[in-house]
Amino acid sequence: MAQQQFDLIVFDWDGTLMDSTRHITRSIQSACRDLGLPVPTDEAASYVIGLGLRDALQIAAPTLDPSDYPRLAERYRFHFLLKDAQIELFDGVREMLAELRELGYLLAVATGKSRVGLNRALDVAGLGSVFAGTRCADETFSKPHPAMLHELTRELGQDLMRTVMIGDTTHDLQMAQNAGAAGVAVSYGAHAAGALSALEPCFVADSVGTLAGWLRQHA
Repeated sequence: MAQQQFDLIVFDWDGTLMDSTRHITRSIQSACRDLGLPVPTDEAASYVIGLGLRDALQIAAPTLDPSDYPRLAERYRFHFLLKDAQIELFDGVREMLAELRELGYLLAVATGKSRVGLNRALDVAGLGSVFAGTRCADETFSKPHPAMLHELTRELGQDLMRTVMIGDTTHDLQMAQNAGAAGVAVSYGAHAAGALSALEPCFVADSVGTLAGWLRQHA
């Protein structure tokens, strides 16, 4: 194995580790439908995945009066929670994380989910003890602001130059750039491979297996 480039590997959650992109997209669309708003296309609804909920809904429903954001957020949560417990990790994620820990990497999560939502997902997946640190959008600035990565590296005593952010959206890659960290993209989530590649990540993985292989050889 080549000399280790990174000490800290930070993962996005939805669309990167958890196969939740389609469900989030449908929940956004259903919430807009409930309030009689124009229903965003699949592409428009999936674009906002990874952002904090308020930022996401502002973009998904641009005609909504800001005073009604809480109503839209409530309807989104209603639809999302209907099938939340049925969402599973992508195949190979559990094994990849176990291997990375065995190799000595610190692992963390930076997500647009709320703290309550991430804790629930970690508990259901049985991954609560896997990550040395986690940061959620309702605790700090939403992506692509670099705060999540700044805070995680300070908390864990790590160097941003030896940190890599892995995610399925341009928001993840832009956050990595803004923070001065490396970025790796996965194209099996919310954003298209072309949009991800345009931001010049270190690598674009088309599957969890491909991602695990690249990390094994290059991280």
